[in-house]
Amino acid sequence: MTLLITPIYAGLLGLLFLQLSFKAINKRTANKIGIGTGENIELLRAVRVHANFAEYTPLILLMLAFAEINGLPAASIHGMGVLLLVGRVMHALGLSKEPDIVPLRFTGMILTFLSLLGTSLACLYVGFGFLN
Repeated sequence: MTLLITPIYAGLLGLLFLQLSFKAINKRTANKIGIGTGENIELLRAVRVHANFAEYTPLILLMLAFAEINGLPAASIHGMGVLLLVGRVMHALGLSKEPDIVPLRFTGMILTFLSLLGTSLACLYVGFGFLN
């Protein structure tokens, strides 16, 4: 089976990760801080937004791909992909601001967790052979 849906979300999330990377790099350059955050709250926020994305997104995308390649319905794959994409955008927007935009940050994490839960359950579903 060929992956047709997961690459869409991987590509969109990759572009978001690139943007978050550039934001952190620009904050480092502007503040002349090569390592760490130098107690600069804007840089700390940019680094944490970037790191939080890197902590959650790869595993969820991997599980999304496992679910897709094992035949989970396209609507389910899209649903979990949208949850992840919207969740990561909302979280990044909410955490990037000083002070936090708590409703955006919170909702972004809830959507990310729902995607993590959904992809985890999907992998268990296909892994135990319930689609066969």
